[in-house]
Amino acid sequence: MSKQYDPKMHSAEHLLNQTMVSKFKCDRCFSAHINKKKSKCDYHFDRPLADVEVDALQQTVNEQIQKDLPVTAEQMPITKAKEILTIKRLQRLPNFDDLKTIRMVRIGDYDVCPCIGPHVDSTKEIGQFKITTTGFEEGVLRIRFRLK
Repeated sequence: MSKQYDPKMHSAEHLLNQTMVSKFKCDRCFSAHINKKKSKCDYHFDRPLADVEVDALQQTVNEQIQKDLPVTAEQMPITKAKEILTIKRLQRLPNFDDLKTIRMVRIGDYDVCPCIGPHVDSTKEIGQFKITTTGFEEGVLRIRFRLK
């Protein structure tokens, strides 16, 4: 693995992504920079978020954290993974057609997606999620966040 993500921040990113998908019917982030102190996710989006939407997004992520959801990883046949979700990003991998299995990370019943990164064992380990700023420019919504 080339990137060294912080397990807490990386797990928080998964929760943010699923919350964005659920609330706004958008795709998961197309770009992310996950660091221990602060992180950001970029989404293809059509507008900036209103303050009330930012608050609701943050609240939903924190509610999922407080549920103490288990975070698990499993190797799944690629054929089964294709039935469950869209794996557009993986299709860009040079060896995608040769893949037989893929590592899927689940956060309770809230989120499942392919991932090679490290994660916490339970969402309660993440701490408090805080959106620090958001920005919108040329069809890209950027959400910056940190953990307390």
